Amino acid sequence: MLVPVRNMAGETVGEIELRDDIFGIEPNIPVMHQALVRQMANARLGTHKTKTRSEVSGGGRKPWRQKGTGRARQGSIRAPQWRGGGTVFGPQPRSYAQKMNRKMRRLALCSALSVKAADAQIVVMDQLAMERPKTKEMVALLERLNVDTSVLILLPQENANVELSARNLPYTKTQRAHNLSVRDLLSYDYVLMSREAVDVIHEMFGADD
Repeated sequence: MLVPVRNMAGETVGEIELRDDIFGIEPNIPVMHQALVRQMANARLGTHKTKTRSEVSGGGRKPWRQKGTGRARQGSIRAPQWRGGGTVFGPQPRSYAQKMNRKMRRLALCSALSVKAADAQIVVMDQLAMERPKTKEMVALLERLNVDTSVLILLPQENANVELSARNLPYTKTQRAHNLSVRDLLSYDYVLMSREAVDVIHEMFGADD
């Protein structure tokens, strides 16, 4: 698959070939959905916690004698039926992590990239560099590239000037190419990356050949 390569002025300066086994496959929607649910589940902390009757304070003695009072027998004022008592079957710390094998994760990412490529929502640049952090310059660059909605900027490595320039823009996110995720791809309309970022993606998914 050939896509045009743009420069910082927004001009087309050439073409780059994107691998068809990464950017041109038939999207597998169920696997994409499973990968998205897995990622969102793995982001959950699972630190919610309620106290049982053995953990709440108080209730060290029997509130009244077993028989002869006319009231129901009670062993502790911290039993679940008492105000301030423990919680029965309440939430406890747990892990929500889900497993997904490597081939399915690769398929989900390639499916998401193929959807973007089919919709012409992948913008490749010969280089993505700025002399200084400047939000206005990033806004002007996106306008020259006709990227008028949300955009995910993929960087081959750390680039402080680009990251700081895009940090304050709404609906814009910078991400290292090797940390690419299905959630990021599905959350943003356009994917903007340099030739070097394309090489990183090709290298990441080329190991299964």
